[in-house]
Amino acid sequence: MKTKTTNIIYWAGTIFMSLWFGASGFFELTKNPVVWEITQQLGYPPHFIYLLGVFKIAGIITLLIPGKLLRLKEWVFAGMFFDIIFAFFSKISVLGFPATADAIVAFSVLSVTYVMFRRLYPVSYVPRLIQL
Repeated sequence: MKTKTTNIIYWAGTIFMSLWFGASGFFELTKNPVVWEITQQLGYPPHFIYLLGVFKIAGIITLLIPGKLLRLKEWVFAGMFFDIIFAFFSKISVLGFPATADAIVAFSVLSVTYVMFRRLYPVSYVPRLIQL
């Protein structure tokens, strides 16, 4: 796959996930009744919903900075994966399988976006010598 194609797929996925998590974070911070009712129905306390909102907004800001904060972006991707996985299992246990469609779509898009991120920014696990 060419770098240009990888870049387009990466940024399309990043923008999609930023809109997804940005809207979700905004609704959590502004106490949108629909989001809050569903999240509380899943068993999450109010203080946790606010934290989710704050971290989602901070995460998308980090993702949208091109070519910088690569290690922090790894953490953002991890946080998004955890959020989606927890949402999936919470919804399947409380609301049933049909309610998990959004989590399945988000997981798929995030997975492809992360693979493209790794292609654009490969990780080198070569140990560095520490000089004192």
